[in-house]
Amino acid sequence: MKYTNSIFDIILKRKSVRSYNGNPVAEDILGKIEDTLKCLPDPPLRSKSRFMVASAAEGDAEALRGLGTYGVIHKPAGFIIGAVEEGEAGLVDFGFRMQAIVLLLADLGLGSCWLGGSFRKSRFSERIGAADGEYVPSVLSFGVPAEKPRMLETLMRAGAGSDRRKTFESLFFKSGFDRPLSRAEAGPYARIFDMVRLAPSASNRQPWRIVWNPESNAFHFFLQRDAGYGRQLRWLKRLDLQRVDMGIAACHFELAAAEAGLPGTWTERERSPAATPSYNPVYIMTWNC
Repeated sequence: MKYTNSIFDIILKRKSVRSYNGNPVAEDILGKIEDTLKCLPDPPLRSKSRFMVASAAEGDAEALRGLGTYGVIHKPAGFIIGAVEEGEAGLVDFGFRMQAIVLLLADLGLGSCWLGGSFRKSRFSERIGAADGEYVPSVLSFGVPAEKPRMLETLMRAGAGSDRRKTFESLFFKSGFDRPLSRAEAGPYARIFDMVRLAPSASNRQPWRIVWNPESNAFHFFLQRDAGYGRQLRWLKRLDLQRVDMGIAACHFELAAAEAGLPGTWTERERSPAATPSYNPVYIMTWNC
């Protein structure tokens, strides 16, 4: 998968867009998007997924109303819909591949916005023909950004804390969770971590934590939940969107590392590879250089 601009520039400039000008996307641009959907990067945990472009249509408002987000999605040209096989790994891989699409749209000058939730029985699931054993964890609105965002979008962005990020040292660690990693210690990987820090996440919670083991040059990805998050998921019967967030962070890491000439591969270990603190983050996967 190729981008026209530097992935660092794309990530730095990209932000969620909820207000569009209502104009259709040019046919040649749509063609590039559809071609790219056929050759997305391999996902870290090797789950099967597929994606399609769907033009905005009557009835989309009702399908999104339950998310509480449609009121701030204004005049999109269409949606990217994806279906992935059920399971925890599938959610991570879905986030990884959908974020690669998000960055492609930004590279092409288009705006987009993640819309997370369960679309199992929605018109979006019907449009992609989600089969038994598949689900649609999120859809992506996209289009040509409006010249000025509406006041509601500006207020929502401020309320979500989209421009506020956790500190570098609270997200990244060296050898274990008892030693926060500084940018100086990270060396050439500091820029890669910066790109991970800028990854979007549900409610801007940034649930990823990365432990770098310099001896083996391995980067272990952990999911750190807020207190009570798991119980809330079970009670509300919602999809685990924080696993989708982990895939988004992994996408930024891999693409930035590749452009910086720091290649590697993903593996999933049977046991957690690092000592965990009392708050017990969940091990997800490892990037091996």
